[in-house]
Amino acid sequence: MSSQSIKAWLGLGGNVGDVQSAMGVALRGLEAHKKITITNVSSIYKTEPWGLKNQPWFHNCCAEIEAQLSPLALLEVTQAVEKVGKRERVIRWGPRTIDVDILSIDGVELSGSRLTIPHPRMVERAFVLIPLAEIEDSLVIEGQTVAERAKAIDSSGVVQIKTMKNWWQ
Repeated sequence: MSSQSIKAWLGLGGNVGDVQSAMGVALRGLEAHKKITITNVSSIYKTEPWGLKNQPWFHNCCAEIEAQLSPLALLEVTQAVEKVGKRERVIRWGPRTIDVDILSIDGVELSGSRLTIPHPRMVERAFVLIPLAEIEDSLVIEGQTVAERAKAIDSSGVVQIKTMKNWWQ
């Protein structure tokens, strides 16, 4: 990557079909993009639904990437990866095959109609903070490190299920 690279952290998840496989396909799709390099991926966690509770549990992970893309161009790539994974946006916080969220981009704060960085609800979600702390515990979000936030949040609905390094490749 060139000196114009950005470092970003993504959250991936889903609860319909073979989600672990879908997350692997999504990560490989991101890695195949000529302007994206995946530098770290967390373990997979089985997590209790957030928002809409009456649905299957989710599988979640986080990834750290370097990209030579603007935040909105990165959003376009993540949404294209979701489309390949047959993501349908029907019910907010509802069931999905794959979800790829931009959680944070190093040095970027953005509030727009299409994208807000850092992700506006990430500090409320153990299914984001626990895997993110695994790969980048010193990242500061709203004045606190991810490690501090992960330690303070109720993580009772988050269970680590796959720890093998590079499980997605």
